[in-house]
Amino acid sequence: MLDLKQIRKDSAAVQAKLNLRSGSYDLQPILDLDGQQRNLETERSQLQARSNEIGKLVGQTIKGGGDPKGPEVAALKTEGNEVKQKLGELEPRERELKVQINDLLLRLPNLPGDSAPEGENEEDNVEVSRWGDENKPTGEKLLPHWELGEKLGIFNFERSTKIAQSRFVTLLGAGAALERALISFMLDRQIAAGYTEVIPPYLVNSDSLTATGQLPKFAEDGFKCADDDLWLTPTAEVPLVNLYRDEIIDVDQLPIAHCAHTPCFRREAGSYGRDTRGLIRLHQFNKVELVKVVSPDTSEEEHEKLVRNAEEILEALKLPYRKVELCTGDLGFGAAKCYDLEVWLPSADTYREISSCSNCNDFQARRGNIRCKVPGKKGTQFVHTLNGSGLAVGRTMAAVLENYQQANGSVKIPEVLQPYMGGKEVI
Repeated sequence: MLDLKQIRKDSAAVQAKLNLRSGSYDLQPILDLDGQQRNLETERSQLQARSNEIGKLVGQTIKGGGDPKGPEVAALKTEGNEVKQKLGELEPRERELKVQINDLLLRLPNLPGDSAPEGENEEDNVEVSRWGDENKPTGEKLLPHWELGEKLGIFNFERSTKIAQSRFVTLLGAGAALERALISFMLDRQIAAGYTEVIPPYLVNSDSLTATGQLPKFAEDGFKCADDDLWLTPTAEVPLVNLYRDEIIDVDQLPIAHCAHTPCFRREAGSYGRDTRGLIRLHQFNKVELVKVVSPDTSEEEHEKLVRNAEEILEALKLPYRKVELCTGDLGFGAAKCYDLEVWLPSADTYREISSCSNCNDFQARRGNIRCKVPGKKGTQFVHTLNGSGLAVGRTMAAVLENYQQANGSVKIPEVLQPYMGGKEVI
């Protein structure tokens, strides 16, 4: 959430930043409502002061010998009742204006960071680096992962449609084992890097989704329970950040670093017709998520470390990838700065996103009221939150299958995964 005081103080600068994003955002409705609310607040304060003054005057009049039932006291009481009636009318109007302002603020995205490259869409993203070009497989008959998987009998889409609907997959035999191996490997690596593993609830409430920015803007992309205020989690980022909602953390406890494996559930409402085959865009998928809660002073440094932690998984698996910094027009809703890691998929002859590593600055912390206290200093400040996939497991499996396929139709298992698969070397 953006700071209303910042919008009020320098609306032109905030609007200019929002204009760098895709979409159209107008601060004027917020400023208009804020002006109305502040006028009501001033009027209410004046009426409250007069109400207090009348109470004192009644007491002073009676104490000075005035008749408690006389006209002077009666006139003061009449005025006092009128003031209270006006106050009773103003307070709900003021509350309603605050609700309207808050709702508009919740629909505004984060401001792009000063270092984010300017651009309109993904075509303007900036490639930072590449790794593993020498590992790219060559050959004329490289199959897409869905064909490989079906020929090897390790996953099935057709029967999954019978069980659920399209864009679900059932993993079988070595496919299930490979998925489990990837999850265990990723968690082990991130725990060794200093992250504390968490197994959070897989159902989250609306307040949690609002804090991290999925609600209200992306409600259509979620799966909501019919009888409860609970949603299937779209990413472990949601429960991990919300572990600290409405809390004040001693700055000495920062940075907090968590990793978690969860199934994730998304309707992919805005992507119909895209990636309809394979493991790239499913309604249910596994992911190992990295989340950090950090001091604003170390935010940029911790972000770079998080990105590196995700890169190291790809390098250990010897999967070719590139790192891209997103331009202002392609930034996610809550991100001020973001790097995408894109893995090489030979069948498509292109790189595909496998991890987005975002620095949200204080955007989520302000929505979730997560603050830190610096010993010896007055007041508190909002923390910064960082998140990134470490990695999306299904997309990693797709990359492993395609990059490690052999001419005879088998798939070599990456060396680092073999211990997790009982020493098995080939599928």
